[in-house]
Amino acid sequence: MSALSRRAITSIFLRSFLIQGSWNYHTMIGTGFAFAMLPGLKRIFDDDQESMDASVRRHLDHFNAHPYLANVALGAALRLEADSTDAQTVRRFKTAVRGPLGGLGDSLVWAAWLPAVSLTALALWWLGLPGWVVVGVFLAVYNAGHLTLRIWGFRAGLRDGRDVARTLGEARLAQLGARIQSIAALLVGVLAGVVLAGRGGLSEAGLPWLVLAIVCFVVGLFGGHRVWRPTAIAIVGAIALISAWGVLP
Repeated sequence: MSALSRRAITSIFLRSFLIQGSWNYHTMIGTGFAFAMLPGLKRIFDDDQESMDASVRRHLDHFNAHPYLANVALGAALRLEADSTDAQTVRRFKTAVRGPLGGLGDSLVWAAWLPAVSLTALALWWLGLPGWVVVGVFLAVYNAGHLTLRIWGFRAGLRDGRDVARTLGEARLAQLGARIQSIAALLVGVLAGVVLAGRGGLSEAGLPWLVLAIVCFVVGLFGGHRVWRPTAIAIVGAIALISAWGVLP
């Protein structure tokens, strides 16, 4: 990796936060991927403008993965380019990893981490903490996890290149997601206990919360794990409303 400076690597990592900024149906996050790669490609190819243009074009191809774990592919692709790997191998590598990175990210972040942190925040609010404190705890804890995942993925890809699949297997991210989901299930019970501990039980919370509880029960009964994404969206929406009620007069 002698061709890459620390400044270029840092710039690529910071650009990775904008990887969805030019999302489209044709390339998905491929355009953002190429944008993030630019500082490294400029450093690698230096004055060879033709080779650099060819590299940028191949990274503009269709690519889709979870935005946090896309950093694994970003770091690995950078390593492959720095090692002068042929274009077809780079393309095959990105095609091979995009599906697993998407599935792992969805199960770990959207189906596990986000709901667990959201339920924690809801429980804190029902326990009487001010809205601004709840929002602060949610943002601090959620972003600590998501930033750790981004940094780890980028460093692993940059270090291991095409062998990063082995690192992903050893990290056991799917098992980690399952453990977090178990914790989230426990938090559902904690939240239910906190809500029902009021003097009037759930009815004291008012009609909207009673209706929401019934809807969640029915959805969970008939949909189960297949509706985790709408459930996560509903939880985040509820937190936003709670925050507004707690902060606004």
